[in-house]
Amino acid sequence: MDELARRSDLDGGRRGSLVDEAYAALKRAIRNTVFPPGYQGSEQEIAVRLGMSRTPVHEAIIRLQEDGLVRVLPKRGVLICPLALDDVREIYDVIIAMEAMAAELLAALPEVTRSAVVGALADATAAMDESLARDDLDGWAAADDRFHQLLVERCGNGRLRRIFQTVTDQAHRARMLTLRLRNRLDHSADAHRDLIAAIALGDPAQAQLKARAHRIAARDEILPLLGKIGLRHM
Repeated sequence: MDELARRSDLDGGRRGSLVDEAYAALKRAIRNTVFPPGYQGSEQEIAVRLGMSRTPVHEAIIRLQEDGLVRVLPKRGVLICPLALDDVREIYDVIIAMEAMAAELLAALPEVTRSAVVGALADATAAMDESLARDDLDGWAAADDRFHQLLVERCGNGRLRRIFQTVTDQAHRARMLTLRLRNRLDHSADAHRDLIAAIALGDPAQAQLKARAHRIAARDEILPLLGKIGLRHM
């Protein structure tokens, strides 16, 4: 019985690992528009394009439907959910509130814990500056993503972290569509440094204000650019 139980655990572990791999691979493909918004295909087609077997891809699709990135259409396959401008506006409303809360929580952490986070945030911001100096906009975007992920991941609220990942995955396409149209990307790094300073000082109220102002500024730049592009869905 013990041997059967061990085999069952091993089989379950391998299956879980394959599903996790399929989930990560498909989400990455959606974020990078390998499967663009509005794409519709069968689970088998998606599995073949990912180079994976159908069963883990099926389970990954179920998880991604819960994240709001895909929709399973009975007898018609899988749809990559497109976003309208109003969807992006709502997503930013959520991101603004969540990051403001995360910054407030970070600034209230004990100094020794706070210092480690401040160092990681500063490293991500420095990477943004370095990428921008090389005119590497994709590198800049990756470093910017890392800053905002760290802000929420290190705040100490697990539920906030899980919900945040879902909405940032949904907002990613809008950010990448407008990346090369935005003015003065260096302003983002300046705003990051102001936020880092408030967290380092252990000032929750200022940290919340800085985080909120930074994301509002990004929203107010990105939404008009999306309107200017004229895309009904993205």
